[in-house]
Amino acid sequence: MSIITRIFGPRIPPEELTRHPGRYALPTITLSAARICLLASLFLPYWHMKLEAPQYPKGLYLTAYVNRVEGHVREINALNHYIGMRRLEEAAPLEKTISVWAIIAMVLLVEGATFIHSRWAVLLVLPTILFPAAFLGDMYWWMREFGLNLDPHAPLSSSVKPFVPTILGVGQIGQFRTIAWMGWGLYLAWAASGLSLLALVFHRLAYKPLFERAVQSAAGGQKGVPCAT
Repeated sequence: MSIITRIFGPRIPPEELTRHPGRYALPTITLSAARICLLASLFLPYWHMKLEAPQYPKGLYLTAYVNRVEGHVREINALNHYIGMRRLEEAAPLEKTISVWAIIAMVLLVEGATFIHSRWAVLLVLPTILFPAAFLGDMYWWMREFGLNLDPHAPLSSSVKPFVPTILGVGQIGQFRTIAWMGWGLYLAWAASGLSLLALVFHRLAYKPLFERAVQSAAGGQKGVPCAT
């Protein structure tokens, strides 16, 4: 078996495709849905936080996209200044710069996986599978970095001890009650992750028998991939 066949996998014989069209369509359909979800997530918020305190009866809101933060950024930066926390804009500079292009690259990798009929397809969809968990992990790291490294010379540094903000659920920062939840963008990223895993199951069911037959054919000195009987 050639190295190209080992990487790209065997092609589907026309007779086999006619006999089992659904079997070979499912991986492509599921991967297509995954990349649509991932691409759509670019335009939607990934994360929200609300801060509640008596002096802010309507609350303060933050909304995080993959490449920017919106909401009451100025007001929260002013509060952060008094307790010695860095400005929100200083968080994740590299991630915000490359995030859009990274997601587009993942979409293209998922597209490429539809043409790979071997185990190498796993490597192409792996970034999409891991991405939503990596997003939350990176957010947790930055919030922990900001919360545990307060400026001791800030005006109100003694009023708040170092802390780790809650990235999902209810938390407390000084007199502020925080509520954080996932946005629709992150839900779509999780959907893309789940669909990619499901596509790998369909992919294995469809192409593993073809690949095994191709290996047996090459070992026996035969040419081509015999059809299932």
